[in-house]
Amino acid sequence: MSAKKRIGATEVGAWMDTMAKTLSALNAERGIAEWNMIGIHTGGVWVAHELRRLLAHTGPIGELNIAFYRDDFSRVGMHPTVTPSHLPFTVEDRHIVLVDDILYTGRTIRAAMNEIFDYGRPASITLVVLADRGGRELPIEAAVAGTRMRLGEGEHVKLSGPEPLELVIHRRG
Repeated sequence: MSAKKRIGATEVGAWMDTMAKTLSALNAERGIAEWNMIGIHTGGVWVAHELRRLLAHTGPIGELNIAFYRDDFSRVGMHPTVTPSHLPFTVEDRHIVLVDDILYTGRTIRAAMNEIFDYGRPASITLVVLADRGGRELPIEAAVAGTRMRLGEGEHVKLSGPEPLELVIHRRG
C-alpha cells in the first residue's frame, strides 16, 4: 500500500514565481544579459517553458534527453520512447540555464552536462530545479531551487504536468 501527498498548482506556481525572480537577480548580479535555456526531458522541459513565460524570455528552449548519457544505461537498457535531444542554438561560449524538475542524486545533471559539452563549451551553466530533495551522490548543487525538501525512507517525489504543474510525494508502506 502507498500513500500520496499532492502539492498543487498554486503552491508550485508560487515557487515558480520565486525561481524566476531569483534567476533574474542572479543573472543580473553575474552580469549575464543573454542566456539560453535547456530543459531536461520531460519535467525539466515543462519547468523551463513556465520559467520562460514568467521571465518573458524570447529565446528558444533546448531539450535534452540524457538516456544515453546516464551512468546506469547498461543496467536499465534502451527505453522504446527515447527521443533525441534538440538544441536550436549553439552552446559554445553561451551562458546556459539548465532546468530540471527534481534534483536528487545529481546523476541526471552530470549526464546532462556531459551531453551539453558534446555540443560545445558553454561560458557557464546555471542549474535551476523546481525541487531539491537532497540525497546527493555527486557534488552537484542547484543555484536556484523552488523548494528544498527532505524525504524519508521509502518516499519519492514526481512532477505531473505540464498543465497544471503539480508535485506528488509517494510513500510506500
